[in-house]
Amino acid sequence: MPNDFHELSSSHSDVITAQEKRRLRKTLRATRRELTPRQQRLASRGLIRQLTTQPDYIRVEHVALYWANDGEIDVTPLMHRLHSDSKQVYLPVLHPLQPRLWFRPWYPGAKMKNNRFGIPEPVRGTKIPPWFLDWVLLPLVGFDEAGGRLGMGGGFYDRTFAHRDRWPREPARIGVAHECQKVERVPLEPWDIPLAKVATDRGIY
Repeated sequence: MPNDFHELSSSHSDVITAQEKRRLRKTLRATRRELTPRQQRLASRGLIRQLTTQPDYIRVEHVALYWANDGEIDVTPLMHRLHSDSKQVYLPVLHPLQPRLWFRPWYPGAKMKNNRFGIPEPVRGTKIPPWFLDWVLLPLVGFDEAGGRLGMGGGFYDRTFAHRDRWPREPARIGVAHECQKVERVPLEPWDIPLAKVATDRGIY
């Protein structure tokens, strides 16, 4: 009986967590989509200021970002700033057979092609594994101050970093978001990968 009760309780807890995540995603995605073009521009500038003043910024050489959509904070200006500061910039590329990511070099004028989700990916350059990178800037839907991340639900980043204990080195995982995407607590599950920090247009957590 105790085992049956534990299984039922765990199952019920999973359902609650999934429901919480769905509610949060819906609310926070709507919030960021409501930001005006001017608010988005100011947020992009604020994000550059926050990240480029980090003490380890000068030592960083290889940085992965993402191609913003659905109201995500626009990191394109940051990509150009990184490039002008002689950092190598990368964007995620979907693995053809598995739900995980590789990364390809990006530079101004790089040839791009939409993946199956309609998100542009670089089509040239060597695909590199995550452990080659210094920083990986992850998009997110919501975050909390403890490093909890709520993603879109596809699990691509979680699966990509699932076996990081086997890597020769581990990049810093930095969530990137608008300040308005901060919540008191993100409901986490065992496979959710924690963040080293979160950068918004107004601060670092």
